[in-house]
Amino acid sequence: MTLILVAVNPIDPIPAAPSLDRRRFVMESSTNSAVDSNSPSSFQYFERDGVIWGDYDGDTVVFGRFVGTRVGNELSVSFAHVMAADGLVVTGTSGSVVEATSAGIRLVESFRIDDVDHVSICVEVPSESASQPGGPAS
Repeated sequence: MTLILVAVNPIDPIPAAPSLDRRRFVMESSTNSAVDSNSPSSFQYFERDGVIWGDYDGDTVVFGRFVGTRVGNELSVSFAHVMAADGLVVTGTSGSVVEATSAGIRLVESFRIDDVDHVSICVEVPSESASQPGGPAS
């Protein structure tokens, strides 16, 4: 009788999702507020050498900016934005997990406002050039 031992790593590393550089996302859902499906917040991301930055606007936000870092599939950012309702400037920090799905990239963001934990989901908007024949893939 031959005994074959196979080593199995119970914690397989999660493959890194693609770069977020020049990718656009829209907010799909949030526990912090209702998302206007006709005009959801829209985010433009840039990434280089572990640094993440970008801007956002739409829905409840006039405009906002963020900057932070990426390690593997985890983002850590600081942000500032102006609220559409009252012009109030909101600042804070958040963490996101980058998930690669068959439909594109999804960002699961965790943040805290007034001692309450929240989660927002943002989904990638396919680039126009990627959907055109001969266009580059994202």
